[in-house]
Order: sequence, then C-alpha cells, then structure tokens
Amino acid sequence: MDQIKSASMTPVQQGPQMNDRDFTNDLLATEKYLTTAYSTALNEASHQNLYQDLQSILTETQQAQRDLYNFMFQNGWYTLEAADTQKLQQSYQKFSSSIQQESPYGKTQ
Repeated sequence: MDQIKSASMTPVQQGPQMNDRDFTNDLLATEKYLTTAYSTALNEASHQNLYQDLQSILTETQQAQRDLYNFMFQNGWYTLEAADTQKLQQSYQKFSSSIQQESPYGKTQ
C-alpha cells in the first residue's frame, strides 16, 4: 500500500532516552485519552453551565490533539497508509446496507 507522509523528516536522537518524537507522541496519546474522557463527562453532565464548560474544554482538547497530529505529520513522525478505493467502496456498501436494515427509523439515505 502507498504511504501518505510528509515530504520532510525531522531527525530525532536515537537511544534509550525519550526524544522529541516520543514526547510529542505521548502528548498526542494523552490528548486522545482526554477527548474520550471529556466526551463521556459531557454525555453525563446534568447542569447546563457544567455542560457548556465541558463542551468548551472538549473543543480545546480536540484542537490541541489536531495540532499535535499536524505537528507530527509535518515532521515526518506520523505516516498514514492510503486506503484502497475498492476496499473503501466494499466497506461502504456493506455498512450502508446494514444501517438501512437495522435502522429503527426505516430506510435512510
């Protein structure tokens, strides 16, 4: 499969100590965890002001997560694999028919 990656690669120090890529990857993992936790808290918040505060924090956390991802991608520390168009189409067909069959609202578009 084709890889999608940045044109540049920022070198990192090799060895047992954490390097810039390791620290950034750890921050990204933490932000991902926090967005999940804030999302759960948001679903369970019963007070409107608390809900609004959590929603604001979640939005900021999601943006920090995205910024870290972009930083890692731009430095060549995060690569993606290009999806096979045929596999995407097969998955779409499979799940769209499943959703239509299982939807409690009848047929959906």
